[in-house]
Amino acid sequence: MLKRCIMIFPEFKNMNLIDQIREKYDPLAKHVRPHITLVFPFESNIKTNELKEHLLKRLEGIKPFYLSLKGIVTSRANGNYIFLNIEDGKEKIIELHNNLYTGILEDYIPDWLRKVEYFPHMTVGNVANEDQYIKAIEETKNFNHVFETIVDTISVEIIDENEDSIIELNIPLG
Repeated sequence: MLKRCIMIFPEFKNMNLIDQIREKYDPLAKHVRPHITLVFPFESNIKTNELKEHLLKRLEGIKPFYLSLKGIVTSRANGNYIFLNIEDGKEKIIELHNNLYTGILEDYIPDWLRKVEYFPHMTVGNVANEDQYIKAIEETKNFNHVFETIVDTISVEIIDENEDSIIELNIPLG
C-alpha cells in the first residue's frame, strides 16, 4: 500500500520568505516543498497508471491559471495551523479538488472533510502547543508579502515512512 497526496507545488520568485516561516513553524518543512493540497494523504493500492489515467481525465480541459497568495490565516481544525491565504486562483483550486475526488478517489475523502467545506491554503506552520501558537501568530501577523505564479502542473507524491515526499507523477495542465 502506498501513501499518496495530490498537490500543487507553486514556484514563486520570493519562495525564500515562505521557507523561512516554514523552517520555524512547520514540522514538515524538511520533508515536503511548499504546496497546496488538492487530495489529502491517502493509502491505497491504486496502480500508478490508473491514477495517471484518472488525473488526465479529470484535468482535461483545465488550463494553467494565475495564483496569488498574501496574508496569514489561522485554523484550529485538526491542529494549530498557520496558513498562507490564497487571494487569486481559489475557485480554480476548489474546482480541481472537487474534480479529483471523484471516481477511483471518491472513497478516499477523509471523514473530517465530509463535514466541512474545503478551504484552499498553503500551510506554513503547525505548532504543538498553545504558547508556541500564540507566539507564531504574533510573529506572522504582519507577513503581507505577495506571492504570484502561474500554476501549470499537478503533482502526485508518495509519502515515505520518514514523511519525505517522493514525486510519482507530474501532470501538466492544458
